[in-house]
Amino acid sequence: MLTLFYSPGACSMASHIALEEAGAPFEAKLVALAKGEQRTADYLKINPRGKVPALRLEDGSVLTENTAILTYLGRRFPESALLPKDLAGEARCIAMMAWLSNWVHPAFTHIFRPERFAADANAAPALKATGKKNFWEALQEIDGLVIGRKWMQGDAFTTCDPYALVFYGWGKRIELPMTELTSYTAWKDRMLERPAVHRVLEREQNILLKAA
Repeated sequence: MLTLFYSPGACSMASHIALEEAGAPFEAKLVALAKGEQRTADYLKINPRGKVPALRLEDGSVLTENTAILTYLGRRFPESALLPKDLAGEARCIAMMAWLSNWVHPAFTHIFRPERFAADANAAPALKATGKKNFWEALQEIDGLVIGRKWMQGDAFTTCDPYALVFYGWGKRIELPMTELTSYTAWKDRMLERPAVHRVLEREQNILLKAA
């Protein structure tokens, strides 16, 4: 059986939702980041980087990073149609996940964990301000991408959708004016109507259920 190591409110929610959407048999193991469980010796044997998500496969090997895990799940469970069937469509989906991972997520980290980017505490206010600006601009870009679309890649739900939901929740967490992003907000409401999404949000006690 697959085992997902996750933490409520973290980006691991994307892989958590994808597993539910795929209908895959899996065990969800909570790693409490707030308690520092990601830095324990036991967890570092699973992911030496001390981060979530991590997905342990049936053979005992481990995948890390959302983009890799989501792509694996899409290909492992093709009947779930989590990835486009055509090569170019799949590549565009992976490209969007890479952008979410490489740009949108780090922008938020500058707000929440500025000490990761500068040892000088005096730099923290500038890092937070730049991060907030970049994160909000990224959310606006997502809002533009979903205009006229049901899902992030068009008419079909893909692995990009659970990943993009992470950042809507993070925007709510830091009290950005998310409802101004009307297309992104309408998309979020459609996401919350999906049973698999709702199950994960309930399991993680996600802020989006309170905001719905």
